[in-house]
Amino acid sequence: MIGAIIVVYKPELQLTERLITRVYSQTEHVVIVDNSPEPHDFSSIIEHYDYLHFPDNIGIAGAHNHGLRLLLSKGCEYGVLLDQDSQITSDFVFRLSSLLIAAKSLKHNIVAIGPRINCSFTDKEQKSLIQREVFEYDELVGVTQIIASGMLIDLGLLDEIGFKDETLFIDGVDHEWCWRARSMNLQIARAKKVIMQHRLGDSRSKFAGVTYKVGSPIRLYYQFRNILLLSRRSYVPKYWKVRCLFFMPFRFFLNSVMQSDRRLRAQYMLRGLYDGLLGKKGAYHIHWH
Repeated sequence: MIGAIIVVYKPELQLTERLITRVYSQTEHVVIVDNSPEPHDFSSIIEHYDYLHFPDNIGIAGAHNHGLRLLLSKGCEYGVLLDQDSQITSDFVFRLSSLLIAAKSLKHNIVAIGPRINCSFTDKEQKSLIQREVFEYDELVGVTQIIASGMLIDLGLLDEIGFKDETLFIDGVDHEWCWRARSMNLQIARAKKVIMQHRLGDSRSKFAGVTYKVGSPIRLYYQFRNILLLSRRSYVPKYWKVRCLFFMPFRFFLNSVMQSDRRLRAQYMLRGLYDGLLGKKGAYHIHWH
């Protein structure tokens, strides 16, 4: 059986309901984890689903873990993770699951498969300039990490890998899990011919002819803090550590000086750096009131 976990936070209902309808027709179980302050009712568009509401926001890692445990309790063998900002085709789950099941039957040690990502802001495929391809065969290419949304996981391997790291709360959670799985000689793959539309980041800005992602102030806190936290871990790829640490000053400049709410953004980034250096983990409000 295949289940789906859809994480929402103050969703745009029209887009989210379209996603939920698509997922409902492709999976046996749907779990909606809502981190919004106010609850949402989706019973008008789908009949059977599990709804978990966390008004205090437990983060993306916590939301995934609650959903994954629920799917396991229902006997699901595979689980697909989706964000509210993603849009999928009517055969999305079938195509990914077929690839993962085929890889499993051939004894390939693949634990998760994700689609190619088409960014909603640019309408272009999101490609990494640095991430190396680990292997390639048939319709799959092995990679070091994929984003959480669109990721189809072999749930039977969760006991070996572990669940998502809730101490990170949000940013870097998907990549850290992939790196941890790869450190255990399990593989992460991307489907060559499966494409998903997804909104990466909150908005876009341009400086000196270069377009860059703009995150909300609170997301900047987690991004800066989690770079410092993850850079201490041995299984995190060196290329990621070097790239993120090198570009930190540039990101600080672009997300503070070049944005309107520069003081607030700078404050969150500085707090992220401070907590990252001290090794503080968990939700922002635990450390800053």
